[in-house]
Amino acid sequence: MSPVGPDSQLGVARTLKALRARVDGWRSTGLTVGFVPTMGALHKGHLSLVRHAAKLSDRVVASIFVNPRQFAVNEDLATYPRNEGADLEMLGSAGCHLAWCPTPEEMYPTGYQTSVSVAEVAAGLESESRPHFFGGVATVVCKLLNQVRPTVAVFGEKDYQQLLVIKRMVRDLDMSVQIVGGETVREPDGLAMSSRNAYLTADERRIAGKLNGVLSDLAEKLEKGAPVESAMAEGRGLLETAGFDRIDYLETRWAADLGAVGLGSLETGAPARILAAVAVGRTRLIDNWPVERA
Repeated sequence: MSPVGPDSQLGVARTLKALRARVDGWRSTGLTVGFVPTMGALHKGHLSLVRHAAKLSDRVVASIFVNPRQFAVNEDLATYPRNEGADLEMLGSAGCHLAWCPTPEEMYPTGYQTSVSVAEVAAGLESESRPHFFGGVATVVCKLLNQVRPTVAVFGEKDYQQLLVIKRMVRDLDMSVQIVGGETVREPDGLAMSSRNAYLTADERRIAGKLNGVLSDLAEKLEKGAPVESAMAEGRGLLETAGFDRIDYLETRWAADLGAVGLGSLETGAPARILAAVAVGRTRLIDNWPVERA
């Protein structure tokens, strides 16, 4: 759907009152609302989500909020890249109608006490290295969805476990929003676009570009019937040889719920995902690759 009238110009809301007034005005005239949550430092991947939301709704809201509750004390909250001016310009060019830019105090006022947690699908993988992470993500996304009250919300598939966590939360809490996954957007060499790619030095960037190649090669082997355990062992060796400094995980899980696939070859017809988190220098990269047997 395409923007029409004065709402074709990007607006900015910094208080919940201003956000609600704008969104309620749209809804009162029968317009549907799409939503894309971001932490800013936008790139083409984010903009693809905005454009996807625009195809599914009449008006699009994108949030820019670096959520402190999903960062541990030793992580990069203070140094996370921020450039609101550039972000707003990019959102406007992508057809976004409203940027929701709250402060931490607006999101978590004095006396705030509530958190949201999701079990099972949030266990393992990212939670092994970042046990705080999904509690912070589920809490802020639950708040954002209640604030914007969109018809549809679009999340990137690069953060595949996060996507499933949000889908589970929305289903369990009976939230009236459709959660849609947006395809991972990649650099010319296949590296998944991420705001944290800005941390990479030139040498680290060359190493980082090898991650997706390892994942795609492993997916091809699994699709041809290779045993999961031997393929993952081979993959870890390839990542180490490529120069990655740390492998937090490299695992194959069932795509529907991230359940364990067992030790043999994948069952015919059951889609799976290879999920990886690795570090090069001070930069932690995550990616995933689909596996579908014929």
